[in-house]
Amino acid sequence: MKNIKEIVLVLMLLSVGLKAQDKPKVNWSITTQLWARYSDLNEGTTINGEKTDSYTDVSIRRLRIPVSSQITPKIYTYAMFGGNNFNHKSQNFPLQVLDLYAEYSFSKELEVGLGKSGWQGLDRWNVRSSKSLMGLDSPLFSLNTVNKDDDLGRNLSVWFKGQVAKFDYRLVVSNPITVTKALTVGKVDFANNRPRKRVSTYVKYQFFEEESNKSSYQTGTYINKKKVFNIGIGGQFQEKAFADGDVVSAATNLYDMKNWAVDSFLSLPLEVNHGITAYLGCYNLDFGKNYIRSVDANGSVFDSSSGTTYNGDGNGFPMIGTGTTWYTQFGYAFPVNKQVITQPNIAVQYSNFDALEQAMVLYDFTVNFFLNGKGHGNKLSLGYQYRPVFDVASLKEIDRKGMAVLQYQISIK
Repeated sequence: MKNIKEIVLVLMLLSVGLKAQDKPKVNWSITTQLWARYSDLNEGTTINGEKTDSYTDVSIRRLRIPVSSQITPKIYTYAMFGGNNFNHKSQNFPLQVLDLYAEYSFSKELEVGLGKSGWQGLDRWNVRSSKSLMGLDSPLFSLNTVNKDDDLGRNLSVWFKGQVAKFDYRLVVSNPITVTKALTVGKVDFANNRPRKRVSTYVKYQFFEEESNKSSYQTGTYINKKKVFNIGIGGQFQEKAFADGDVVSAATNLYDMKNWAVDSFLSLPLEVNHGITAYLGCYNLDFGKNYIRSVDANGSVFDSSSGTTYNGDGNGFPMIGTGTTWYTQFGYAFPVNKQVITQPNIAVQYSNFDALEQAMVLYDFTVNFFLNGKGHGNKLSLGYQYRPVFDVASLKEIDRKGMAVLQYQISIK
């Protein structure tokens, strides 16, 4: 009942200003991703206290309900409801207000927004469209603050964006969420102090067709529909964002977040409905001395305190950290028949983290099947992730394990 009241309230807010324009259109849709998964689990993983080496489960990976309206030619409003990771540990699936904001357009060259949103800088994938991902669940490392001092990658922010000639830019000033969790002495993590403003930016040059900047959520693949080649550069800064202990202690060291990235994206339609999608990015990330974080996608199934390797529990691996990361994707789409387009693709993350004695190399293999001419609106994907496992003592790779996922994505409007 509470969630329904929240949705009604937001819809009422979206209706503000309707008299300024005769019956502006309200756009909405529902997209969900259903997972069937098999995982080889990290050593020592437990589920509800029971040691488990491998696991098969069904879950709802994501649910997204975006609602938007162009209230006047100058005012645009947007809201998104949804949630992640509904699995056997979930007694209910509460709808969160993920986005809620308004934008004012002075011109194509300058638009200003205010509210809770995914608008951020640094790179193309900092917050990306989960609906149009080419890889099954990749990349995740670019969500470098997710659920630490943000809400599923979103913050309360003010942003400036626009398109000038062939350039597309964004500048974002965010209020990170206050961290209240106590820190482990000697281990760098998000500081439990008064959060400073986080400033981020991203500028890209568009050589061919222009991409829309209406949404912060960048398209993962256009399949075979749009000719795009972009080169971008971005940065992210937050003062005193990290610490190696409780900030009230005089012995605690504080660290600034200082990140920058350079990347490029290609979408190239070919003859007879074939198409190439490719991405290459270089990231120099500085979260403080030897900061590193293991992440396991859809990992709330597993006991968070379990796992005897450096990776931790479940299917997690060292994904985010201080150091240099290279990330690349390549996919090729082609029609199987008049109703189905398939798109095999591969992604590789190569990270030299300061905290590890060996490079972390992750492989993601995915085959997408776009059904009934609906594109991302009706998509079946089969993915396999091949991750390294690191030893606690030597900080070197000692094993590799895999996770296979069958995902069905459906959208309705």
